[in-house]
Amino acid sequence: MQLARVLGTVVATVKDPNLTGIRLLVIQPQDHDGQPDGDPVIAADALQAGPGDLISWVTGREAALALPKSYTPVDVAVVSIVDHAYGDRRYL
Repeated sequence: MQLARVLGTVVATVKDPNLTGIRLLVIQPQDHDGQPDGDPVIAADALQAGPGDLISWVTGREAALALPKSYTPVDVAVVSIVDHAYGDRRYL
């Protein structure tokens, strides 16, 4: 499971029709200590996560299958909003 914090939303004036009603979020991947791990990425979100939420995300084919309409052209998708996570040395 990969964890990330939601930084904000993305506004797209044109997107694939299968993405109608699906929000796009800017997420910051985190390591097990809750520290930023790499660059922020854009993720499709059918769960209505908000800024500051801790989420888990997937990439590849699994991302397309995580949305209401299968085979939507996305590479990253939010799959859950995390209430609590225990890292190696810290509570997130």
